[in-house]
Amino acid sequence: MARILFTGPLGHGHVNPTLGIAQELTARGHAVAYAAPEPFEAAIAQTGAEFVPLRSSWLNSPQHAAPQFHGRAFARASELALAETIHMTGQFDALRARGRLARPDVLVHDGPVAWWGRAVGHGWQVPTVETWPNFVSNRHWNMQRYIRLNPLDPVFLRFLWRLRRFLRTRGISGVGGFMQGAGAVERIVTVPRAFQPAGETFGSGYTFTGPVLTDRSHQGSWSPPAASEGLPVLLVSLGTAYHDRPDFFRMIAQSAAGRPWHVVMSIGDTVDPAALGTLPANVEAHPQVPQLSVLEHASVFLTHAGMGGTVEGMAAGVPLVAVPQMAEQRANADRIAELGLGRTLDPDSLEAEGFWTTVEAVRADPVIAGRCAWMREEIRTSGGASAAADAVEAAAARGLG
Repeated sequence: MARILFTGPLGHGHVNPTLGIAQELTARGHAVAYAAPEPFEAAIAQTGAEFVPLRSSWLNSPQHAAPQFHGRAFARASELALAETIHMTGQFDALRARGRLARPDVLVHDGPVAWWGRAVGHGWQVPTVETWPNFVSNRHWNMQRYIRLNPLDPVFLRFLWRLRRFLRTRGISGVGGFMQGAGAVERIVTVPRAFQPAGETFGSGYTFTGPVLTDRSHQGSWSPPAASEGLPVLLVSLGTAYHDRPDFFRMIAQSAAGRPWHVVMSIGDTVDPAALGTLPANVEAHPQVPQLSVLEHASVFLTHAGMGGTVEGMAAGVPLVAVPQMAEQRANADRIAELGLGRTLDPDSLEAEGFWTTVEAVRADPVIAGRCAWMREEIRTSGGASAAADAVEAAAARGLG
């Protein structure tokens, strides 16, 4: 039995993909603890892992989520991530000093945002495994093609200076190696290799498991209302960080009136339902929906193309209409279109007739249906929780050795 410690940031798209891995390792008899911000306590407890509460400095931010590394906001996001890393690393130090957190045999942490996993793992001298819920990069394909960063940006230069100063206090040399996660013994990518651009070029050190989905009965379930029985279902979601678009939801809701569809909209916690007006009988709107349950019934999924929603839609075999709003989402949307899994729309120039024409076309296209079935099978055979747990166990064996 190994002692395994997970840690993740205040971001559903970063924590949710790892819950199934923690659950699988717990079921195999390992002592699993998961250190994360308090909003994830219920979900983590459901995996059987011990929950270790952390306080996030982002909790009171407007979006209550991890900063988004995209475009002109990249430098500022890097500063926020560094501040959170310093904040979280201090909490790990305090927990260990008080004897409330034992040294694990392996530390599993989110790679894109939870940089403190690298610092803590180095200090404890334990193997680290990074989890990546989005595309990874190598010399054949790099996310930088979607990010325009000015290396002379004063904000970015200040970030680099502060990062070097922090790393020195932790006995870590090399900013580049730290940012690339060079110390990780493995990267678990919860994306199917077939969806990763240049996926065939990633060799040892990368385990592509596809999405690791867990039972989300705590979110409730959904089935079509009797009045809409037999109608195709359109699920609409802009995720947890970019959903403050009342005009977008209002356009969809009002234009759905009289159409032979049942529309389920997840509008988030910042949109006032009253701003949508009186909803047609075939439209429902909620701050949050049990997404996996709705996808079981959906004919089309309109998504912001965040990777979490994208892989859940693909796992359900549902054709996608992508409305990306930032760099990572544009990369995902481009891949959706490239692989024939759906179509992409510009959210800033969207109008009702063009929107519904696209939705109808995606639903009726047999080529898209075939491609969605192909990707669903790719996901089914990717290994999921079992492959991810095998990778963590292999890393833990190094710590035990």
